[in-house]
Amino acid sequence: MRILMLGWEFPPFISGGLGTACHGLTRALDRQGHKVYFLLPKPVEAPETTHVTLLSPSLLKRKGVPDPLGLERSAQAGSAAASKAIAEESNRSDLQKTEFFEVPANFSSPYPDGGLNLPEGVTYETVAGLMARAQKNDPGAIQALKELGIAPSGSLSDEVDQLGEGFGDYGRDLFADAHRYARIAAAIASGIEFDVVHAHDWLTYPAGVAIRRLTGKPLVCHIHATEFDRSGDNVNQPVYDIERMGMHACDRLIAVSMLTRSICMRRYGVPESKIDVVYNGVEQEHNQPEPGAQIGSDDKIVLFLGRITMQKGPEYFIRAAKRVLEKVENVKFVVAGSGDMAMRMIEQAAGLGIGSKVLFTGFLRGRDVARVFRMADCYVMPSVSEPFGIAPLEAMSHDTPVIISKQSGVAEVLQHALKVDFWDTDEMANKIVAVLKYPPLSKTLRQHGVFELKSLTWDRSAEKVARVYERAISSV
Repeated sequence: MRILMLGWEFPPFISGGLGTACHGLTRALDRQGHKVYFLLPKPVEAPETTHVTLLSPSLLKRKGVPDPLGLERSAQAGSAAASKAIAEESNRSDLQKTEFFEVPANFSSPYPDGGLNLPEGVTYETVAGLMARAQKNDPGAIQALKELGIAPSGSLSDEVDQLGEGFGDYGRDLFADAHRYARIAAAIASGIEFDVVHAHDWLTYPAGVAIRRLTGKPLVCHIHATEFDRSGDNVNQPVYDIERMGMHACDRLIAVSMLTRSICMRRYGVPESKIDVVYNGVEQEHNQPEPGAQIGSDDKIVLFLGRITMQKGPEYFIRAAKRVLEKVENVKFVVAGSGDMAMRMIEQAAGLGIGSKVLFTGFLRGRDVARVFRMADCYVMPSVSEPFGIAPLEAMSHDTPVIISKQSGVAEVLQHALKVDFWDTDEMANKIVAVLKYPPLSKTLRQHGVFELKSLTWDRSAEKVARVYERAISSV
């Protein structure tokens, strides 16, 4: 099957679980013999990489495909070190039937205030920053704006203004990027032979709908998270509107859990018959790295790894840490991640008098993630609303016991994990203490967890997704 995949993240350009999910699913589809064309936003001024096929509008002209923006792009060599780092980290080299088409974009984070975490040697700049430099006749900024289809002088292009006000925490650049991505993606799609369109999360839904209308090919939208997960009841209306539009315009809808399916039905009015639930998986790697240096020879390590945002519940982790330390002294709590609540969490830990016991690492990637998982004696996911939650699977794959929020999709499939309501910090602390103080419990969770992961693979998820494709194709 030939799949046109629309995604906003793919390693090494990630800021959350969306990139991890796209990577795992694409690798599995590739292994199963499917041809995948992956359209990915490309950071402004990012170094080129040899393992990625860059299909920009200027290349489309040579293929006889209409260029809606009139862009011209020439390959610019980035630093050799940065290119090598990206090639090693992105794990694209083992993809035999997958092509990556990079769409020039500002590459904003798909999460509100979540931050974008780029690999070393790669930088990005906001459109507003580029325009400020262009006003001073900076040739690099002027060229970058031309590549993005934005007039170097005046305000942001009319296409941004048409998207409306009320962007909230997401920012105007992100909405402009989504609109521009849709225009270029539609042009690219008209020059590719494919059977189905697969759009991941709201930023790619406008592109998916445009391609559906242009080509008549079936559209499958994949819900990794909804605006209600990210923002609670204080939803960003333009984001909600785009999500709802995509859910109703697509031929089939994939939800990552029964929890997410329920939200799509109750909050967006999507009929149950249109939704397929396909759980995420985890890569079964056999060459796992050795753990890094221990924080202290006698210290137990309790880990939080994720975006430090309201959705992920870091404040409940800190409160539980305070309770644990009242019962067990030789414990260190590691908070790995970045986000808009990071400073608040540092201040909260200090205010509770446990600042010396809580370590903030910042955003981790690649081998560092594997090391911190293997270093931990317990992983805790205290999410307030988690559509699925891949991190617990990754922790279990590194032989680490997990405690997860009952308000998560992964709680539907994991049997050998301790579960707790995110708000019940006393019970969360009790479960952490139990894992740390009772080796038989920890051993049981680890042994049974590894066995349980054998049924939670990306290959199995890809098989289910392929069946969704078949349903979508037969419905057109």
